[in-house]
Amino acid sequence: MLNDPRSHGLWEKTAPPPPPTAELTDAIAADVVIVGAGFTGLSTALHLAQLGMTSVVLEAVEIGFGGSGRNVGLINGGMWVMPDDIPGVLGADYGERCLKLLSDAPLVVREMIEHHGISCELERNGTLHLAVGKEGVAEIRHRHKQWVARGAPLELLDAKETSRRTGSTAYTGALFDPRAGTLQPLAYVRGLAKVATSLGVRIFTSSPVVAAVKEKSNWLVKTKSGSVSAKWVVVSTDAYSFGPWKVVRDEQVHLPYFNFATKPLTDNLRKSVLPNREGCWDTKQILSSFRMDQRGRLVFGSVGALRNTGHSVHQAWARRSLKRVFPQLGDVEFEAAWYGKIGMTTDAVPRFHKFDENVVGFSGYNGRGIAPGTTFGKVLANFVSGNLAEQALPLPVTVAAPTPFRAVKEAYYELGAQVAHFAESRF
Repeated sequence: MLNDPRSHGLWEKTAPPPPPTAELTDAIAADVVIVGAGFTGLSTALHLAQLGMTSVVLEAVEIGFGGSGRNVGLINGGMWVMPDDIPGVLGADYGERCLKLLSDAPLVVREMIEHHGISCELERNGTLHLAVGKEGVAEIRHRHKQWVARGAPLELLDAKETSRRTGSTAYTGALFDPRAGTLQPLAYVRGLAKVATSLGVRIFTSSPVVAAVKEKSNWLVKTKSGSVSAKWVVVSTDAYSFGPWKVVRDEQVHLPYFNFATKPLTDNLRKSVLPNREGCWDTKQILSSFRMDQRGRLVFGSVGALRNTGHSVHQAWARRSLKRVFPQLGDVEFEAAWYGKIGMTTDAVPRFHKFDENVVGFSGYNGRGIAPGTTFGKVLANFVSGNLAEQALPLPVTVAAPTPFRAVKEAYYELGAQVAHFAESRF
């Protein structure tokens, strides 16, 4: 997109085309106007259509341009925060309600893909949270205990079983979630868009919102060349927000994250490296992730931005790390490289905002956009349609406010990742 192969990388090379769209150039009306054509916005639109409500989606660039089209593609449940800590952050009622909703969120994604026949390389073989050292084992044991107490079917794996499933001896154990999996994220979000349009949703791209004005009982949401009149506005731009709801971006610290994709591995290598195609990430502070696509490409990523000196530093680190984790690969050749931005909230918990009367949105997915984004879209559709009361939402209403020293923190994370990757495992 935007003639930049580092924006969506492998996903843009292998995703089916999006449905035809155009810029909004007219004054139109709907029940709901949705800002942002990512997982949350398109899930909201799709579910609203199923409830008999009309919606218009306004996207500033292209479908899946933001985090929805750039991420690793892990369909994770839950949150980064330990389950037992969530009630202390959100309160007991909201905490347990949100934990239950997001614990089951990967199943919602699976059901939508299967029900609508979305072609997005869905893998149903689960995910592995990989322990590094004794501290990593202690972490996954705590997570396992806390999730199992809430009925989640997670399994602890020892080092031997972890090695068999990954093809690597670099890890001391793993936490296996059988409900989770992987998909091709840009293919998935484009698939959501195709289903939504087939149900009557109108999607306009190259149509950034420049203003939103209240007119009697409706909102008039304006773009450069058109406008939409609607009773409700759903803001689903998350970390890529700008314009009238830029505060959603400003309340989050951007953590850059990159991915490199190898050329397809040989059949012999694919029998030893992730033979079951689980999605993986580790317990390091500067974490790494890896998964396989359906053509046998190994997608390997970590924290950092592929710009300026970052590209050469992180690419060299990726080569060294792959050789250390999977020595059987030898010297690998990368087919694609790309990066995006993870929006991190101050407590690593998502937000629900009421920006004004009938203007609402979820944001702050902290690196877990696929399952939460899809599920929160369903929640928003039920809320806007009147089928869900505010007190039954999974998150309390919070006021969006900029994070202090955000720019300084972002610069620190980007530079810190370069320094860490330059120094790590050099040989």
